[in-house]
Amino acid sequence: MTNQENSTVSPAQKLRTVPVLLTLPFDDPFDYAVPQGMAVPEIGSFVIVPLGNTRRIGVVWEAGASDPVAPERLKPLAEVLDLPLVPEVSRDFVAWVARYTMAPLGSVLRMVVGSPHNLAPPAMQTVYQLAGPPPERMTSAREKVLDVLAEFPNQSATAIMKQAGVSRGVIRGLVEAGTLQALEMPEADPIDDDFNLELMAAQAPTLSDSQAEAAAALVAAGQSGGYSTTLLEGVTGSGKTEVYFEAIADILAQDETAQVLVLVPEIALTNQLLSRFEARFGLHPRAWHSDLRPKERHDHWQAVAKGKARVIVGARSALMLPYANLRLVVIDEEHDPSYKQEEQVIYHARDMAVVRANLGACPLVLVSATPSLETLVNCQRGRYAHVLLPERHGGAVLPEVTAVDMRQQDMPSTRWVSPALYKALAKTLEEGEQSLLFLNRRGYAPAAICRTCGHRLQREGCSAPLVVHRYGNRLQCHHCDYTIPMPRHCPECEAEDSIVMCGPGVERLAEELAGLFPEARIAIMASDNLRSAAESQAFIRRIEEHEIDIVVGTQLVAKGHHFPMLTLVGIVDADLGLSGGDLRAAERTWQQLWQVAGRAGRDERPGRVLLQTYMPEHPVMQALVKGDAEGFYQSEQQEREAQAMPPFGRLAAVILSGRDGSSVDQLARSLAQSIPHQRDIQVLGPAPAPYAVLRGRHRQRFLVKAPLGVNIQQYLRHWLPEAREVKGVRIAIDIDPYSFL
Repeated sequence: MTNQENSTVSPAQKLRTVPVLLTLPFDDPFDYAVPQGMAVPEIGSFVIVPLGNTRRIGVVWEAGASDPVAPERLKPLAEVLDLPLVPEVSRDFVAWVARYTMAPLGSVLRMVVGSPHNLAPPAMQTVYQLAGPPPERMTSAREKVLDVLAEFPNQSATAIMKQAGVSRGVIRGLVEAGTLQALEMPEADPIDDDFNLELMAAQAPTLSDSQAEAAAALVAAGQSGGYSTTLLEGVTGSGKTEVYFEAIADILAQDETAQVLVLVPEIALTNQLLSRFEARFGLHPRAWHSDLRPKERHDHWQAVAKGKARVIVGARSALMLPYANLRLVVIDEEHDPSYKQEEQVIYHARDMAVVRANLGACPLVLVSATPSLETLVNCQRGRYAHVLLPERHGGAVLPEVTAVDMRQQDMPSTRWVSPALYKALAKTLEEGEQSLLFLNRRGYAPAAICRTCGHRLQREGCSAPLVVHRYGNRLQCHHCDYTIPMPRHCPECEAEDSIVMCGPGVERLAEELAGLFPEARIAIMASDNLRSAAESQAFIRRIEEHEIDIVVGTQLVAKGHHFPMLTLVGIVDADLGLSGGDLRAAERTWQQLWQVAGRAGRDERPGRVLLQTYMPEHPVMQALVKGDAEGFYQSEQQEREAQAMPPFGRLAAVILSGRDGSSVDQLARSLAQSIPHQRDIQVLGPAPAPYAVLRGRHRQRFLVKAPLGVNIQQYLRHWLPEAREVKGVRIAIDIDPYSFL
């Protein structure tokens, strides 16, 4: 694609052109002219270019497949930014991700850049320096300010106030007296992360024999100087973090410019891991996630690009940063579905991390107590190494798991805590220990209906039910954040006080517990009440300091937390994840419930887990009770292999969506009629998505099923090229789908 807008480029500029890839949904770079007096920027340079009536950020890219355009019709570069080049490995990674996900090349580049603010030069700040003799009237406060600036000149007012312990008025008075002068200077560049190798060695923990053996395997992979992927599998509480910390320590000691990336699935885990890292290494690593303030995001991005950030801990988007020298990647909780991005560029961060490590010739470590079947099969095929930690650290033992058959429980239909779970909770409270009740439903109730006419309350133009939130007296759609107050009348039949709640959410469960145990300190851990990393960290601290007796939580409680006094886990609706027809339903349920169970008994006190289930005979429940991970995975693998489903086959989803349902249906029928025939590829659909209308957009889905080794992207490119141009209908392609909603 080329930029053919009008321009005033002199004849001397005709041969000086560069291709620029914009951070917009284009597949090819645009050609721009290099003005006289400007050096031709290198490939990988960040530039500002005109596009229409605006200016856009781009990167000088390898030449695309565009047709040549007369130089006089090209527009000139506006500016070359003073930033490090996007490394070749990052550019190769952008191109690979774009080809694999079938996303526009520019959209993938945008994930590297993030906000345009990240590229901005340092902001200006007011600083103070000594400029004249001391004032006639000297005070102890003024003397402290002069001492600070004599040792550390050019300090901001905030820094001076903090170091000298004075008010802003003291600084103002010294300026008025002519002793100090104010200057406008750019903020300092981010400093290099400087790890003290002696301190790191001194603070290294004493590992068990199995931990030391696992750590040695990871260190050897790091010292090999090439690509490898290793699965570090260990039961909950086995000390996996300390093991991969040893691999990080060795990489940092080997190369003073090496960078390490640790991905975690949740922001709450980011802060927790930062604290553990600082305790082990004596330095706070850089964080990268959506909760960062703009200045933090700017500084951390620049520190990564300039090689000053040595260790980055972040969510999936951290994988796309332009690392100067990435030498190790760790994916903690590699099985977690949060690593799959479902919008814009649809990709799985774990799978793309394998590609990034391969392109960069560096080791990758996948960490989990409940690995994904895809990862285990790759170990079986010899693609990944496999390191196992079979026992909990420090003598702790795995909790005893018991299934509570809810078909045999005598309890009212409005109660969800069984007699068996009630007795276990009472005993745990009596012994001064903590309990966790897990229910993966936010709010008070998952749905509300009218008992007069049966109408289910939902947003107009949306198929998802509105979730009841009693604390805010509101109804909310968790897919589009649409919120309304709880109505007194049914919007369909207008019956008054006829709205009833269906099923329990964590708020309703906490309400029941408050009635059963009025003296207990009960708190909810869910994304509705923990909206930031700071709030999550404060909540975790309350649990650690035993300010909470019973935690009621959603999936946020299942991931990586260590609470020494938590000895009882009650899973209120263990069958919840087994419905819906998802091919990974059993695997996800096993992983989630085994992770939740692993919160119990992680220290000296033994743990206990009660599974409330209406299907105690289900293979997942049986595996949980027996602790039979190997048996579960074998059964799941046989079932997937028999059906040629991932990881023994390939899937791709094609999702059509638009405001006009008839246009979506029309395009779906047209695509169905043009499906290319290929003997080994099966196309299912079109069919309305389970949520047929979401955020006001009507949705139809196709599912493409192919054997391993088939280039499914090439098939889709042959089938869909013209469909992308249909006005008002969006086509999303999901290679290796994880969600089928």
